[in-house]
Amino acid sequence: MLLEVCVEDIAGLKAAVEGGGDRIELCSALPLGGLTPSAGLMAAAARMPVPAYAIIRPRAGSFVYSADELDIMKRDIDAARAAGLPGVVLGASQPDGQLDIDALTTLTAHAEGLGKTLHRAFDLVPDVEEAVDAAISLGFERILTSGGARTAAEGVAMLERAITAAAGRISIMPGSGVTVATVDQLWPRLDISEIHASCSATASETDERVIALGFSAPSVRRTDAATVRALKAYFA
Repeated sequence: MLLEVCVEDIAGLKAAVEGGGDRIELCSALPLGGLTPSAGLMAAAARMPVPAYAIIRPRAGSFVYSADELDIMKRDIDAARAAGLPGVVLGASQPDGQLDIDALTTLTAHAEGLGKTLHRAFDLVPDVEEAVDAAISLGFERILTSGGARTAAEGVAMLERAITAAAGRISIMPGSGVTVATVDQLWPRLDISEIHASCSATASETDERVIALGFSAPSVRRTDAATVRALKAYFA
């Protein structure tokens, strides 16, 4: 089982590698579902011994993007390529939740030569089978999905439909709320070869001034090497 760990900073990146993560999803703002990481973090990830894919998401909220936002996303793809990263994580939706084929055609063409993951915009689609076929035709390697639920464990029924529709043509990678405590609800029930998790642990902010000024919440989630190692050991 390949374990992809989503990280948002250099400490998390190093913890994911130390714990034995097989691939990194590189983000900023993980509590918002992940936004595009900085160019500096992309460059740091490119020097690590495991591959890292940068999420290309210019803001929080929906995955319905304007022409201006798509242009920014293209520039961010350029930054990932220039940093030396092997892939990017993309997604775009129409207002009704269907994949925005025109936008994704533009983005995947701009990312030619890079590996490509379709992100959880997939969780909004009204027709799973149609969306799987679209992802394949667009050249994605995998689909990251929680099965349309808040957590992958809750979305098992949709995950099974997606895996059936994929029929081995594209990898379906469950993600969201995947921990050592919940992973047995996904595997070996699901026919999967990779899984996505934050592998994080709660840490407390100790500087009360930082909390008082709104620079941090009292507690935060941070990638934890021991948690990565424990999840990897589950599949051993």
